[in-house]
Amino acid sequence: MNNQEIIWYNGEWSTTDKPAIGITDHALWMASTVFDGARAVKGHLPDLEAHCQRAIRSALSMGMEPKITADEIIRLVHQGLARLPHDTDYYIKVLFFSPGGFLLPDPESTTFALHIFETALPEDNGFSATFSPFRRPDATMAPTEAKASCLYPNTQRIIREASQRDFYTAVVLDGEGNVAEFAAANLWIVKNGTAYTPVPNGTFLNGITRQRVIALLREDGITVEEVTLTPEDVLNADEIFSTGNHGKVLHCNRIEDRELTRGPVSARARELYQAFTEASEKVQG
Repeated sequence: MNNQEIIWYNGEWSTTDKPAIGITDHALWMASTVFDGARAVKGHLPDLEAHCQRAIRSALSMGMEPKITADEIIRLVHQGLARLPHDTDYYIKVLFFSPGGFLLPDPESTTFALHIFETALPEDNGFSATFSPFRRPDATMAPTEAKASCLYPNTQRIIREASQRDFYTAVVLDGEGNVAEFAAANLWIVKNGTAYTPVPNGTFLNGITRQRVIALLREDGITVEEVTLTPEDVLNADEIFSTGNHGKVLHCNRIEDRELTRGPVSARARELYQAFTEASEKVQG
């Protein structure tokens, strides 16, 4: 660890990583682990409460019983960030896991940890995308309602396969062959000035940044429609962009072999989100 990160675990702050999961723990061999990611951007904390609440909901949906409230997590986030410089960007990782249990996690063993580490908000330089041969599972096949760690090996193989073909990320389809999202972010297209994003259907998370951008664009007078999107819709889009916690709003500059420019709607979405961030709560202390 470096001096730009900090951990809360077992009732104390530390700048040194500490072992938290053992060989016999349920979280290791049965994947009873969930997380959520928020952001601190130059001392501002956009939608922190929503991320903390979602982390708790994810844990509950996986059979765990968190012993900490969203408000208590928020207070710890402020405490942790007050120990770090505020002139940079941080990723705020909220974790719940269960050490106890056999096939099912022992709810009483549910454990909380918080990891805050420096990582810059990416510049909007454009990213390339291809269509992945892998699919998103639906809600009858996996715990897709949770931000569960067990879902991420699929995301990892999607990104690896795309990278092997010299793309940054991939568009992932659902079981019906419609567009779900990017490998690690929600997907948007723009056609004739209207913004479209896949309607939540249980195969991907209805992202917090996604929801925020929908509201910001509509308030700004831009039409946003949540619809079923086909691969052809994406291939023929005027603009393509992503929303997600790590990069917030980023535009796609190549889909397969087709070049794209940074269009006015995606540029406005990023501008509106930046303004929202600058007006959001600040680190206390």
